[in-house]
Amino acid sequence: VVDGEVLTLEEVRHAVPAAITPDDSLEFVHSYIRNWVDRKLIARVAVRDINMAEVERLVGEYREELIMNMYRREMVRRADNTEFTDDSLRAYYDARLDEFRLIVPMVKGVYLKVPDDSPRLAEIRRLYRSTRPQDIDQLEKAASQAIHFDYFRDRWIDWDQIEARIPSEFPGGVDAFLRAGRPLEVSTGGFTYFLSISDYLPAGSIMPFEAARPIVHDRMLNAVRRSYDTQLRQELETRALQRNLLTYPQGNPFQ
Repeated sequence: VVDGEVLTLEEVRHAVPAAITPDDSLEFVHSYIRNWVDRKLIARVAVRDINMAEVERLVGEYREELIMNMYRREMVRRADNTEFTDDSLRAYYDARLDEFRLIVPMVKGVYLKVPDDSPRLAEIRRLYRSTRPQDIDQLEKAASQAIHFDYFRDRWIDWDQIEARIPSEFPGGVDAFLRAGRPLEVSTGGFTYFLSISDYLPAGSIMPFEAARPIVHDRMLNAVRRSYDTQLRQELETRALQRNLLTYPQGNPFQ
């Protein structure tokens, strides 16, 4: 109890995190009680030495700021339900092709990291370059022995994601290796790494629409959010002016 104000057991229990050990729980309770006492005592002493009117002003400003931000977030959250048609996404992309030039190459293909003692190593070696559906099915089964297996012949990914996994230099450079389209097999440290690139786009190329689609969607959604937020603030201001809750003595400075 501090000056008649009580810290209840229920309040302390509510503050204790759920996933905490008994020892940590006891330490947390002691710290929570100590901080609560310190906060109450300092508040009572400080009130005699600081400008409480300034405190109340700052509290009021913070409250208004908090209400405004929470309200705007809730309103803008509703904008997140906006759905974009493929045609609208494609139109945005087509109008800004230069903004979607690749900084690093993009590739399609197959990557595996397999222990050298895997009983299916020879089978994987035979299958990973094939594009026949039946071989792909067999490869997926054989890849249960793999440490890593990434089949990306059906989607574009950044070359950086693959290059970082391959413990190998690329004689003649990465571009020459990717242009050649030759499969790669590297054995080191008890593992064999397999890589087969089926398609390749060099840096500077236009990112394919299917790869750019998530980026386009996010950009369009952010534009809707900004528009929604601007419209919201304008509507709130208009209502306030109509109800005489807001006045500009020398005219609206924002018009």
